[in-house]
Amino acid sequence: MARGPLRIQTMFLLYAIIFSTGGAILALELLASRIMTPYFGVSIYIWTGILSITLIALAAGYWYGGRVTHARRKPSIERLAQWYLEQPALAGLTIVAACLVYPYAFHALASFDLVIGAFVACIVLLFLPLLTTSAMNPLLVAIMTQSSRAEADASGSKATAPLEQLDAGSGRVFFVSTVGSVAGVIVTAFVLMPYVSNYNAVLAVALVLSLLSLAGAVRPPVPVASRRRLLAVGMAATLASGGLLAFSDSYLDRLWPARYGGVEWQKTAEYGSLFGTVKILAGPVGADPDNQLRIYFQDGLVQNTLDAQNRSQSFFTYGLEGLVQSFKPRATRALVLGLGAGVVPMSLARHGIEVTAVEIDPVSFEVARKHFGFDPAQVRTVEADARTYLRGCNGEYDTVVVDLFHGDGIPEYLITRDFFHDLRGCLKPDGVVVFNTFVDLDRPTVYANFLVTLHAELPEIVVYRPDAAGSRHVNSFVVASAGALVPPSPVRLREAPPRHAAMLQTMLERPNKLDSDTLRRGAIITDARNSISLDIADAQMAYRRLVIETVPRAFLLN
Repeated sequence: MARGPLRIQTMFLLYAIIFSTGGAILALELLASRIMTPYFGVSIYIWTGILSITLIALAAGYWYGGRVTHARRKPSIERLAQWYLEQPALAGLTIVAACLVYPYAFHALASFDLVIGAFVACIVLLFLPLLTTSAMNPLLVAIMTQSSRAEADASGSKATAPLEQLDAGSGRVFFVSTVGSVAGVIVTAFVLMPYVSNYNAVLAVALVLSLLSLAGAVRPPVPVASRRRLLAVGMAATLASGGLLAFSDSYLDRLWPARYGGVEWQKTAEYGSLFGTVKILAGPVGADPDNQLRIYFQDGLVQNTLDAQNRSQSFFTYGLEGLVQSFKPRATRALVLGLGAGVVPMSLARHGIEVTAVEIDPVSFEVARKHFGFDPAQVRTVEADARTYLRGCNGEYDTVVVDLFHGDGIPEYLITRDFFHDLRGCLKPDGVVVFNTFVDLDRPTVYANFLVTLHAELPEIVVYRPDAAGSRHVNSFVVASAGALVPPSPVRLREAPPRHAAMLQTMLERPNKLDSDTLRRGAIITDARNSISLDIADAQMAYRRLVIETVPRAFLLN
């Protein structure tokens, strides 16, 4: 191809490449946050690391691209084109290297330190891919500049391209790249995340980037310095990313089986979700299926454990069921916020209660039905955010069960006075709310804020907590009402596993009223004024450290 002004078709191809790499940048950032969450959590410190490394990588890429285009010895348009077309393949190779490393390294990084480990993990996943792809923007601007000058020379003019024309060209480059980033977010959120594992989604991005370079080598849109080298780099990246993508299951299966709680577990199913990858685990490995347990695992949290007959083995399900029966023995309508494996709504339905279960994650309905015996014919199901649903109900329910967890705890917007106000509006005048929460006994301020905020809308509060000897991070059940709570009725949960029965009975017989010291220590949280972000972040990190200490790396691979 002769040197000279760039044709419209050529410009379209160059812009198509920068559009695609712009999409890859945001896709990688979004996927990296999902990959890192099970290891490092979702605290403000972790997000600071992700955003900081992302911005540093982009800044370094822009600087690097500008530096090579303005070297003391001006590079030719052929060399600029060579660098421009090689960058996607180089980014693909760095992504492949990261995918080979992170399933085995991130657990160790999190064990070392959550904050430092998150920064290092972000460097592993993002720094080089973002640096190489962001360097393409100034490279394309330089190619356009060289072309404009060649056009001026061809017309016999001694003047270089006007400054306004060059500024407009750089603006178009960053415009197209940014629009590509928007497209990348949409494709990642609505195509990759729901249907492809995060690991394979990242490799798919690497494959697309590699194919861009390979296509550029097969049919260069502009003259290149060495078409053979470009072909070699593009082919190597394509084979590496495509090969690892094709054999990803074989590579990752080496992590299984994994030991947890003294039992060997094997992954039997996996589901992509916008709210974290869902794994179904079975164990002990090799046992008769009728004697195996199954775990619903998502984002570092064991949602529930059931036996082969779909009987819950988790303490909290019996705690919630027992408190509903104890405080509302004649309940006719119940609302359950948070589905999980569907155990609690099914248990309430078996007692003749009309149950509505609200869940934001559509995958939860599928998982509960396919693997844990949930029957939608017995429970009315609603796919919605809990807050959105609460605004539409009006004094309908005898009891509301709140079992809302994501990542390291209950999301902040679900522990504000505004949320509890809407919750109160869903209850009948004598209705009760039963919460499943966790308390960090070493960091009581966060829990005090939760209780004080709840007290502002539902002033009658009783707390139930199992006596878990030696544990500092335990289930804490809260019963709350706008009116006076009736004395609880005695309850006997005959289906509770023997290892839980005694502790459960003791807990139900020993309620704790909200004490004045807690009321003095806490502060009311609202949507408009939430001053406890740092306290929550510390509690979230404490929980994530506990996860890293107890959960094997195979479980956390997201």
